[in-house]
Amino acid sequence: MLRLQLLSTLRRSTRAFGTTSVANSGGAAFTPALGFQLSEDQLNIQDAARQFARDVIIPAAPHHDKTGEYPVDIIKQAWELGLVNTHIPTAYGGLGLGVFDSALVSEQLAYGCSGIQTAIEANGLAEAPVVLAANDAQKKKYLGRMTEEPLMAGYCVTEPGAGSDVAGAKTHAVKKGDKWVVNGQKMWITNGGKANWYFLLAKTDTKASAGKAFTGFIVDANSPGISAGRKEWNMGQRASDTRGITFEDVEVPDENRLGEVGQGFKIAMGAFDITRPLVASAAVGLAQRAMDEATAYSLQRKTMGKPIVEHQAVAFMLADMAIQIESSRMMVWRAGWLRDQNKRNTYYASIAKALASETANKCASDAVQIFGGNGYNSEYPVEKLMRDAKIFTIYEGTSQIQRLIISRTIADMAK
Repeated sequence: MLRLQLLSTLRRSTRAFGTTSVANSGGAAFTPALGFQLSEDQLNIQDAARQFARDVIIPAAPHHDKTGEYPVDIIKQAWELGLVNTHIPTAYGGLGLGVFDSALVSEQLAYGCSGIQTAIEANGLAEAPVVLAANDAQKKKYLGRMTEEPLMAGYCVTEPGAGSDVAGAKTHAVKKGDKWVVNGQKMWITNGGKANWYFLLAKTDTKASAGKAFTGFIVDANSPGISAGRKEWNMGQRASDTRGITFEDVEVPDENRLGEVGQGFKIAMGAFDITRPLVASAAVGLAQRAMDEATAYSLQRKTMGKPIVEHQAVAFMLADMAIQIESSRMMVWRAGWLRDQNKRNTYYASIAKALASETANKCASDAVQIFGGNGYNSEYPVEKLMRDAKIFTIYEGTSQIQRLIISRTIADMAK
């Protein structure tokens, strides 16, 4: 019953910040303006995710951080509440939420544990190219199954020698009859060993420019020739399953080709306009958690006869956290809102990603500083936040790549 009530709320909220133009009294159409007051339904979504993070994720997060155990039961509970796969269209059994509303969920889940949130959000990254470019049959088959049971998916683009330089990817697919034969290796794939299927970017024309050299495919994870490497033991976000994936003569039917041949790079990059604001929102969630933990500690810890929050050096660190967090959240909201209005948001998505990821790192680092020696100890929560934060400046496009996108946009606008 709880799941049905929440799903009803989530579906209603898509209308609160919808992309449909409406008519004013004069009969002219206009696009709804962005407001800073969330609707009642959006507040309900946010509260549901917040309660789940505090009641379920936070108590379990230290265990998953120490053991690296994949949070199967937590993901299942999140799926049952409708907090996974939030932007799958309603036509395929999903909630059809926009980027804005999904960001409200991501921030709260990451507040609990960004590693668990990353495992959940990796589904959204893999699904985004399918939402953007798949035909109806592909959406029914691959998006539909995600709403029927708590399955995972992975986004196979990064390679051992091709991270920021996606154009340098070497995994290739050769057409043979009505199938494509794929060979190559992907690396740092979130949900790599847990995915039911992958979005795969492979080179199909070795002579073409990057924009036309790649094609996207949907590949079933149990296809013969696919092997997943060991789970990587990373600095942070250890609840997430990150692996290398090897493709050896893997046959993919042409019906699983996503879009036209040569459109893969465009599709893969287009997905980031959806997912970068969501990664940024997760970074905001971690930063908010760092500030909350540091604030609570500063009220309890006393030096020189008074709580350390009354020392200007500490108080100003908290103030700087608030400035950065509120600014980052507003950029996330703007990038998400623009995408939901079907407006180009690449510039703002990159600003949100760069700003929020660096905010998360600064806030986590300052939280450790406020905790002092205790902050460096694993019995306190902030050292985990500091370890978890670092990856935000790397995955989904490094901070340097975001600055490249931003600066090129500035130059193009000035011409």
